[in-house]
This record gives sequence, structure tokens and C-alpha cells, in this order.
Amino acid sequence: MSDTDTAPSTAAALASLQDVLDALLGPEGCPWDKVQTPETLCDYIIEESFELVDSIRSGDIPGTAEELGDVLFLLLFVATLSQARGDFTLAEAFDTAAAKMVRRHPHVFSDCTIKDREELLRNWERIKRTEKPAKTGLFASLPKGLPPLLKAYRVHSKAARAGFTWETDADMAGHLAVERAEFEAAVAAGDEATMAEEFGDYLFSLTEYGRRLGLKANACLDGAVNKFLRRYKAMEKLAEARGVKLDDLDMAAKNALWDEIKAAS
Repeated sequence: MSDTDTAPSTAAALASLQDVLDALLGPEGCPWDKVQTPETLCDYIIEESFELVDSIRSGDIPGTAEELGDVLFLLLFVATLSQARGDFTLAEAFDTAAAKMVRRHPHVFSDCTIKDREELLRNWERIKRTEKPAKTGLFASLPKGLPPLLKAYRVHSKAARAGFTWETDADMAGHLAVERAEFEAAVAAGDEATMAEEFGDYLFSLTEYGRRLGLKANACLDGAVNKFLRRYKAMEKLAEARGVKLDDLDMAAKNALWDEIKAAS
């Protein structure tokens, strides 16, 4: 018998989690849980989602399972509270999501033919705009709370689907060079306000250049930051193993350690 045969069904596991949540919210439940609202849970959802993403990107499978459970618990928490105040049920949320996915994938669920990925994405955006006619404009559905780097990627992606982007990657690269030159000119002039503006323009353009190459700036930057942290931690351990304090070393010695760690990683 396989592990799959002995594992509880998804429905049974969801029911068990609902029982736990109901107990927490019941008369003898947890004082903290009983005063929560969908609004107060928002920050926890964001925090747990970041922890889930970190586990996924680091290849931590047990951690991913745990963090996924934490996010699912919070989403179930929101659904339970929403149902209690008469807003909607979890089943209604599931049904809405299923209907939306069927509607947005006519190439799968109907006789619509899509010739390539770009047409698929343009069709997706067109369908999204027809779903919420009260929200007008290409970027009306863009969440306001997105982190800036992720927001920049989404803005460029939507603009590209609407045909508003550079015609070729070479054109994009040329524009990126112009933005870099404008930023360097602002640095040379020493104008802090202009420096900040031009640096933002450069990052915004760099995000689009990466997108055109199939690179997501947010994920790439996260990978670079984590790589730096791993190497710096290894550098600290190497210094300690050699009986020296990293903070006591001059820059040349620190760079030598860094190069040693970098060559080994």
C-alpha cells in the first residue's frame, strides 16, 4: 500500500482544519483568535506568504508544506469569518475561482484557438477587463499594495500585452543605456532629487529589459540577495575558523576572504 493510499483525503484534511478553527473561535476558544477580523489578518497573510515563497525558492520541501499549511489556515480563517458575517462562503469562493478560470481559458474549455503565448496573454487581459466593467483602464485591476519591483514587472507585462512596449530587444537595450546615462549625469550633478528620479527610471526600465528576456526582477533580486547572505555568512565562519574577527580586518583582507568564498561557491 502506498503512502497516497493511507494519507487522509484533501476533503477530510480540510474538514479537520475547519474543526480546529471552529474550536479556536468557539466559546472556550482562544481569546486572540476570537477578536480577529478579515482586516486584522491581512498582515499575517502577507507575512506567511513571504515565508512560503522563501521556502519554495530555497528548495525546502518540508518547510514549503508547513508554510503552505499556514497560508491555507489563514485563508480558511478569513473565509470562516466572512461567512459568519454573511459576506460569502468558502464554497462560493471556490465556485467563483473555478468559473473565472474556465472563462479565462477559452482555449482549453471551448473552441477558441490561440496561436502563441503572446496572443494567449492578450486574450487573458481582454477577458479580465470585460469581467469588471466598472474598473476602467488597463491598470485598474493592478493591486495597490504590490511591492514596487513586482508592481513594475506587472505594469510592464500589462503594457506589453496591450502592445505598448519597445518593438525589439535591441530598442529596449538602447533605451536602457539612455536611462543609465541620465542617472549617471544626475549623480555627477549631485542633485539628490534628480538622482532618485533617474535611479527609479533606470530600475523600471531594467525590470522591463529582464521581462523581455524571461527574467522576473523580483525573483532575480531575491536570489542575488540570498546569494550575498550565504557568502557573507560563509566568510564569517571562515574568519572565525582562522581565529580572526571579520570586523577587525581591513578591506583588502575582507575582499580576499570574499574572493575565496566566491571561488568555492
